[in-house]
Amino acid sequence: MYKSRRKISIIIVVCTVFLVALLGGLFYIKEYYTIQTVYVEGNVHYTEEEIKAIVMEGPLGDNSLYLSMKYKNRGIEGVPFVDVMDVSILAPDTIKITVYEKAVIGYIKYLDTYMYFDKDGYVVESSSIKTVGIPQITGLAFDYLVVGEALPVDNPEVFGNILNVTKLLNKYKLLSDKIYFHVSGEITVYFGNVKVALGNEPAYLEDKLMLLPEFLPNLEGKSGTLQMAKYDEGTGKYTFKPD
Repeated sequence: MYKSRRKISIIIVVCTVFLVALLGGLFYIKEYYTIQTVYVEGNVHYTEEEIKAIVMEGPLGDNSLYLSMKYKNRGIEGVPFVDVMDVSILAPDTIKITVYEKAVIGYIKYLDTYMYFDKDGYVVESSSIKTVGIPQITGLAFDYLVVGEALPVDNPEVFGNILNVTKLLNKYKLLSDKIYFHVSGEITVYFGNVKVALGNEPAYLEDKLMLLPEFLPNLEGKSGTLQMAKYDEGTGKYTFKPD
């Protein structure tokens, strides 16, 4: 009887010590790893505040240890344009959120929905929201499309041309609303009400686009077409035809 009571007492003491240690450890982790400072990098489509709100949601959203484990080697679902978000601990109260976005180069409008695709023509996102900074691509012919599959165009090489144009636009800090690719290879880039007819001269494409930061400010508020189909290496003068 005495031994039985003694055994029960020992078990109670051990359980109490374990429970106190566990609660103490949880309290320590909660207090010591409470986030005070957050750095965000790699975000383009979302602001820092939007990224913080996505990552730091829930009861333990302010705990750096929990977030680093939660987002370790894990993709993100339900967040358009984001593939992966990684949380690293810089200090117990400081984290860095690294955003890895999907490589989107353009979108097409299909049945009142914006379908965003990557450099290989794969549709990576379907959204009802039009994102600033990503141009609408027109002139592509297809009968259907499926998210996660490549756009079924006749000439897949067009995606290389789209990538080349968008890279050059970014290089020269040109924000285009829309880019039209004709089956003949001719390219027209839209900046508001101004259309820039670039023709089909791949060798001179960059030479033409690098002139636009100088030309476009003079065309602000106008509506028409800047004729640049033929590269003028000599004078660099081109004709603007108002609508």
